[in-house]
Amino acid sequence: MAKIAADRVREFRAEAKFQRSSPQKAKLVLDTIKGMRVEQALNTVHFSTKRMGPVVEKVLRSAIQNATYVSQEQGLDIDVDNLVVRTAVANEGPRMKRIRPAPMGRAFRYQRRLTHIIVTVAEKKSATAVAAIAPESEAIAKTPSKPAAKKAPAKKTAAKKTATKKAAK
Repeated sequence: MAKIAADRVREFRAEAKFQRSSPQKAKLVLDTIKGMRVEQALNTVHFSTKRMGPVVEKVLRSAIQNATYVSQEQGLDIDVDNLVVRTAVANEGPRMKRIRPAPMGRAFRYQRRLTHIIVTVAEKKSATAVAAIAPESEAIAKTPSKPAAKKAPAKKTAAKKTATKKAAK
């Protein structure tokens, strides 16, 4: 168990709160970078045609800077080239209620949505660390499996029955 705790992967996050866009629009950009390497994610967001692209890029760069700062402060050995976007989430913030003029002196209410963007980066696990943990997890997860159910014999169709009756006469 101590070995697993030592191999724990550190995550570094950055947030951008109260951004003037709906969470749905922000998720379109964030879904494209989930699971990517940091360098590739930066290129993808930088050349995105969406309006939320620059905001997401800023948050992603902030998460990378957080990783380098914390690694220097705590003396961790973190390779920035090995970082991967672990999670990228757009949560709903407060809504601003606004009023728009309508015909005949009436008013229509509408809502301006705000979003909170959270990006988490982590170092990609090395193949040796995964191989060391895998045998332990297989032993724990292994359970006896049930034997496969036997198939019932197929029923004869009515056409076959009539053909056999005619042959018998």
